[in-house]
Amino acid sequence: MRLLETVLTDLTAESERLDTLVANVPEAGWRIPTPAAGWDVATQVAHLAWTDEAALAAATDKKAWDGLVLEALADPNGYVDASAVAGGAVSPAELLARWRSGRAALAAALREVPDGTKLPWYGPPMSPASMATARFMETWAHSLDVHEALGAEPEVTDRIRHVAHLGVRTRAFSFAVHGLDAPTDEVRVELTAPSGDLWSWGPEDADQSVRGSAYDFCLLVTQRIHRDDTDLVAQGRDATTWLSVAQAFAGPPGEGRSPR
Repeated sequence: MRLLETVLTDLTAESERLDTLVANVPEAGWRIPTPAAGWDVATQVAHLAWTDEAALAAATDKKAWDGLVLEALADPNGYVDASAVAGGAVSPAELLARWRSGRAALAAALREVPDGTKLPWYGPPMSPASMATARFMETWAHSLDVHEALGAEPEVTDRIRHVAHLGVRTRAFSFAVHGLDAPTDEVRVELTAPSGDLWSWGPEDADQSVRGSAYDFCLLVTQRIHRDDTDLVAQGRDATTWLSVAQAFAGPPGEGRSPR
């Protein structure tokens, strides 16, 4: 529960920062294109609202969740875009109200999930803490797109450790979703946090490693930057391949970003 509360606190802070950024933007600003092709500011916020609602269904309503799964199966490559575009077509006030309500309901629901319960998702089932971590990752990544569209500087904090942790945990998934065999060798990951702290995962004596900026690593695993534009250094074949396919989010492989 302590871990869940920590993640939910950071998720609330990340959500409120984005909320504050967009709350007073005139409607024309909500229609500004973001770096994600075909998505404007409203589409980004609508996607967060929709995903919060999907997570809430996974935690509280099996029938509703099963319906979402059937929608995804009917259009696996287009249902995310379709839901986001449709959700972003409403007025900013209506969209903000929907997002605020959904994220509050999700936080409350995750606190009530019994210990040891795994929640269904579009990828592997997740604990409440893992679900909250995934919601943090999505909120942080889509917030970056909105900040860039509006010409605002994002806040860089050690809260991104949740994204880095998820990025490390999804290494095998990243290979699998690209049709590659997941490597069995361990990888040492050492990342320098925004605060200057060193974060690490994996055995110190591993033959393969990834080292560099935590911020660049988080940008990479959320596909907000091209591998060539990071300061990350990989040692070993599997570690090098990993950085070319890294993906911390569920669903089919993303297209990523072009090199600068």
